[in-house]
Amino acid sequence: MTAAVTGLQADVLIEQEQTGGDRGRPARRRRLPRKTLMWQIVLYVVLAALAAVYIYPFLVQVATSFKTNDGAAVDPVSLIPSPFTWAAYEQLFLRSDFPTWFANSAIVTVLVTIGRVFFNSLAGYALARLRFRGRGIVFAALVAVMAVPTVVLLIPKFLVINQLGMYDSYAGMVLPLLVDAAGVFIMKNFFESIPASVEEQARIDGAGTFRIFWSVVLPMARPALITIVILSFQGSWNELSHFVISTQSPELTTLTKGVASLASGQLSQGSQYPIKLAAAAIMTIPVAVVFFIFQRRIMNASEGAVKE
Repeated sequence: MTAAVTGLQADVLIEQEQTGGDRGRPARRRRLPRKTLMWQIVLYVVLAALAAVYIYPFLVQVATSFKTNDGAAVDPVSLIPSPFTWAAYEQLFLRSDFPTWFANSAIVTVLVTIGRVFFNSLAGYALARLRFRGRGIVFAALVAVMAVPTVVLLIPKFLVINQLGMYDSYAGMVLPLLVDAAGVFIMKNFFESIPASVEEQARIDGAGTFRIFWSVVLPMARPALITIVILSFQGSWNELSHFVISTQSPELTTLTKGVASLASGQLSQGSQYPIKLAAAAIMTIPVAVVFFIFQRRIMNASEGAVKE
């Protein structure tokens, strides 16, 4: 009996030593089959080539903005400015109306973004939760507006703005852009995905319709709100056609109209590639900053909202 126990203990000790030895060794990486590895390499090469195709024009734009006019004409696609100069940016900020254009675009974009977030949310919640007569007709009209090209509405929009006395003013630039059909559609679909039991619990606690919307449902709609912020900021910042028909004073010129005038050669004679591309490069900065700031805040905020 003692010999059997001793033999069993020896076997256990040997097994523990082997197990401990395996744990101490670094885990071997699983090698992929050669065919799979080759396909992955080909895929990464193709993706890198596509990324280079998309990013190369932007790099040319930035590099050209630091070139002289002669340097940009001689070697327009070079990524190394020779000689390097800040002349295009100095001309934009010191000898043109570019600061006024930038300020007008910033004012309009901030106001439009705030307005769209608020009014699109209200309209989306009304279509998603409230039951009223004509609700289906309103939603059908919303979808119909989304199907109409923007250019078709330019003349009617101009007539309405002019008739209301808002032509050539900030009101005419901002008010028609405060609500967009796509934003209402996005908010409606998101509100419909939120469990109705959350609102029922708030209603039992005595909350009214607007209080439920503002304090309960709207905080849960953070992903949709951030989407509206990004789309609204980008859309209003890059808007051109609406500002063409709503303003004519140089003091109300936005960045898109100003850069379009630069591209048409209004500032000076010649190609003037550096100053045009410098203005275009500056235009991309606010949109990129807003996107990178808000993309990390996109999350599902409706999880765990329902009390069991």
